[in-house]
Order: sequence, then C-alpha cells, then structure tokens
Amino acid sequence: MEAVTPEALLAALRLQIDWGADEALDLAPQDRTRPMPPAVAPALPAAGATPARPALVAPRRAAIAAPPAAGRAAALAAAADSLPALREAMARFDGSPLRETATNLVFADGAPESGLMLIGEAPGGDEDRQGRPFVGVSGQLLDRMLASIGLRREAGGFYITNILPFRPPGNRTPTDAEIALFLPFVLRHITLARPRHLVLLGGVAAKSLLRSREGITRLRGRWHEVTTEAGEAWPALATLHPAYLLRTPSAKREAWSDLLLLQRRLAAEPAPPPSPGA
Repeated sequence: MEAVTPEALLAALRLQIDWGADEALDLAPQDRTRPMPPAVAPALPAAGATPARPALVAPRRAAIAAPPAAGRAAALAAAADSLPALREAMARFDGSPLRETATNLVFADGAPESGLMLIGEAPGGDEDRQGRPFVGVSGQLLDRMLASIGLRREAGGFYITNILPFRPPGNRTPTDAEIALFLPFVLRHITLARPRHLVLLGGVAAKSLLRSREGITRLRGRWHEVTTEAGEAWPALATLHPAYLLRTPSAKREAWSDLLLLQRRLAAEPAPPPSPGA
C-alpha cells in the first residue's frame, strides 16, 4: 500500500476548507481499528430480593438559549431605518460562519437614488478584497452591458448589491440556508433604497426573491414582482448573470434582449418612486 505523503494530506485539508468545512466532529482522531469492548449485561437481582428503586434526579433547568440566527437577522434588518444603519446592522450580525472566512463585508455600490437596483448572487474574490460588488471580470462585463443602454455606474446610473454580503469559500454557490438567513437584509435593503425597478442577476437572486423553483432560463426575459416585508410589490426583471455569460458567450443574445426590455421599461416609466407610507 502506497504511503500518504504530508503534501497529499495538506491538499486534502485545503480542499475541505474550500468546501466550507471549518470544524472537526471530535477533539481527537478515533482509532477505528481497535476492537469494540464487549457489552456487559446488567446484573439480575437475587431471587426474592426487592429491586432497588432508581434514585430520583432533579430535572436540570434548561439554559436560556440565544435567539436563533434567523430571528436575530430579521430583527436587525427591521430596526434599520436608513441604508447606513442597515450596513452597520449587517456588519454587527454574527450569525453566519461566512463572516469569519470573508475579508470584507460587501454591501452595495452605485447610486441608490437612481431608481434602478440590481441584485446578484454573492461576492467573488475581487469583490471580497475590495469590499465592493461586481468589480471583477463579470462586473466589468456588466458595466459594459449597461453602458450600451446608457446606464453607467460612475454616472449614478444604477445601484447594485448581492443576496449574500460575504464571499462563500471557494466561490461556491450559496446554500439555501445561507440565502434564507440573509434574505431579511435584502428585502429591507430594497425597502430603504426604494427603487422604481429591480434587475435580478442570475438564478440565485431570481429564485430567492421571486420565491420560484423555476430556473433562470424560464424566469428571464419578463417582468415579475418582488414583495418586501412591508407588503410592497416592486417590478423586477430577471436576467442572466454576467458570470454565466462569460462561460456561455452564446447566451449574450438573450441577455441583450433583456437589456432592451429594461431600456424600454425605463423610458416608459420615468415617474418617481412612491413615498414611504403612501
């Protein structure tokens, strides 16, 4: 049998870290080659003897548990009354291991007053290092796509964020539990930014906010509605994520069709957003 080298063991450990494994199940490794100790049968009472009554043990008082992470996330999101307050609440939230593995909180970029809010999936490596969404290769492609219909980030043409504010290890796809945990922050973000229109970039954002099981190829190319925690409905266009377009250049035709649909909607509805409490 070939011996396992230390380099191979380190490579396996790095792979598990990239997959998100961040703790061991036991404090020490178990030697599973050792035989199990024989089971000892309980001693039977002697004939005629009265069996001993089990000692009464006072019930232990249950410790007061901290509120679950999902409840704390919803409470922090609901208490935020401005975008800076929401960012601070997300920075304080410690209910996700993603916070410990990420370099920076990636909140948002662009102009919230633009009336157009784009929501993606999660930060990548470049975004994690810079603390800004969509600044890597896929973000540069998105900027060029939006500029082709007259929307430029540096000119305040749109506002952009993600479902997750922290980068998942190895750029893996967010889990359903992670999405559900941060969804209250996203919905509150929409309420505070009050965009006239939403653009959902990719399947994770579209399926999460539209509460749909359909894939992005079925959801894209048409307008939907996203309902926030306050019961407000916001028009939302689902489209392909720019990272997918980099992997599948043939899909750029569908993405261009979605951009034209967005351009027509923006030109036809220049009205300001509804005022709070209206």
